[in-house]
Amino acid sequence: MKKLVSFLIASALAAGTLVAAHAATLVPPGNRNAEQPPIPGASSKRTKATNTSFDAKYRKVYALLQNDAELRGKIKKAAAAYGVDPMHIVGALVGEHTYNVGAYDRLQTYYVKAMSYLSSKLTFAYKGEDISEFIRRPEFAKCAGETGSNDIWECREQVWNRSFRGKTVGGKSFPNDRFGATFFQPYYAGQTFGLGQLNPLTALQMSDMVNKVSGFPKLDVDDPNEIYKTIMDPDMTLPYVAAIVKTSIQAYRNIAGFDISDNPGLTATLYNVGNPEARAYQLKTENDRRRAAGEPEKLPEENYYGWLVNDKLAELKALF
Repeated sequence: MKKLVSFLIASALAAGTLVAAHAATLVPPGNRNAEQPPIPGASSKRTKATNTSFDAKYRKVYALLQNDAELRGKIKKAAAAYGVDPMHIVGALVGEHTYNVGAYDRLQTYYVKAMSYLSSKLTFAYKGEDISEFIRRPEFAKCAGETGSNDIWECREQVWNRSFRGKTVGGKSFPNDRFGATFFQPYYAGQTFGLGQLNPLTALQMSDMVNKVSGFPKLDVDDPNEIYKTIMDPDMTLPYVAAIVKTSIQAYRNIAGFDISDNPGLTATLYNVGNPEARAYQLKTENDRRRAAGEPEKLPEENYYGWLVNDKLAELKALF
């Protein structure tokens, strides 16, 4: 079944449509939920541990956007290059810095942090096995036929989930945890970095698109320092954020038949939860079932993170 899903997703993206015969349904702006969906306990615990609140963290990232015209200009430039509304990028930044880590007061701090990663010796490994060695295992052979960084790393993540996650293989046990958390966090599991709070695996997935659109060098999994510098540097991070948003919009249009380009809360939700192609296919499957049963189709819905973005959208738009 997973092979079939992977094939259909790949086919949809390659062909440009699973719904070519029909125009995509435009999802209207705003939230589908009247009240904010529940906020995960981990986010609440993390915020409480730093003696702050979600509202205070939102106000801090809002102030950064409000006070830094240069940052707003960089956001608009990245949005234009990738053909998305700047509010999609703003939504991702606001969501991350409200529910993940608080924003720095000054954009310059991110540049300083970016340079610091060049002096560290970082590795992507688990229990002494480097990621480059790990993906040479025979289980990953099927991924060699994929083209494009997004498809290749998505394939590898699927192999991890199916063949290694929570299992013992060749006498070596692997944790029941995400691929990115296991191999791509040299400091501690679940850590993301920079203005866009990107993780290295997501950056690797977007590498080809950013190379094509922005002309940045392709990321190399054997050079973790450069990857971390990239995701910390605002001039490089913002195009990656834009690429993630673009990928989500394309996936929902091509696979699920929904145009979410007018709803920053939905792209923020997908930025938060990841795997937009798989989620779009799940929605398509659900709506195929609904149509067959004579039921109304289900629109994409925002989570707690995207709900805040839509709720604050008028205030955020006023900055631009």
